[in-house]
Amino acid sequence: MAGPPCCTNPPNLSSSCGGGHVEEFGGLKSYISGSADSKTAVLLVSDVFGYEAPKFRKLADKVAGAGFYVVAPDFFFGDPLVLGKTDVETWLKSHGPDQGFEHAKPIIEALKGKGITKVGAAGFCWGAKVVVELAKYAYIQAAVLLHPSFVSLDDIQGVKVPISVLGAEHDNRSPPEVLKQFEEALNTKPEVDSFVKVFPGVSHGWSVRYKDEDEKEVKCAEEAHQDMLGWFVKYVK
Repeated sequence: MAGPPCCTNPPNLSSSCGGGHVEEFGGLKSYISGSADSKTAVLLVSDVFGYEAPKFRKLADKVAGAGFYVVAPDFFFGDPLVLGKTDVETWLKSHGPDQGFEHAKPIIEALKGKGITKVGAAGFCWGAKVVVELAKYAYIQAAVLLHPSFVSLDDIQGVKVPISVLGAEHDNRSPPEVLKQFEEALNTKPEVDSFVKVFPGVSHGWSVRYKDEDEKEVKCAEEAHQDMLGWFVKYVK
């Protein structure tokens, strides 16, 4: 189950910002960024701290800057994990990734309804499980998992669309040895393009919870963002 690594360096939600806007989309309050005229979209599925996290929204804006229409929904209905308010295990009982998967389907239908022709999805920690489920049933055209939680080898073996898995060297949720198993399983599926990468010296959650003063984390986060964007440009553009 989720442990302390999922909760390190939580975001300051009081400073939430971004260049986009919030509206209801596909039945969920969502942070929207990018041109409404774009025919390609990226769905971003947050970690347990939710869609208001400033660095998460900053990344949404970065993806939008590459020409995608970006939707980052509030899968927690205004109730992200707040450390000190509730423990992770209790919170997860009413905020399971399986629920996120069901709520993601109307989002994708809404994207198609506005003329979007291709959809990619990236999931962070908790969100990675949502995205891998979408990839197993080909609701999307490409997937990126960043420091995934709850993702099993069986999940990876069931993926039907191009998938990139970006992990951390120090991570008890998806350690390098597990990512190696994912890579080996994906290598047996030549019909599914895949890419697995372990970033040295960083810990679970770094891509959206990096410390600004840690040059190594910042550099690795930027590299992961570029890897993610490259994957979507290749398979969703």
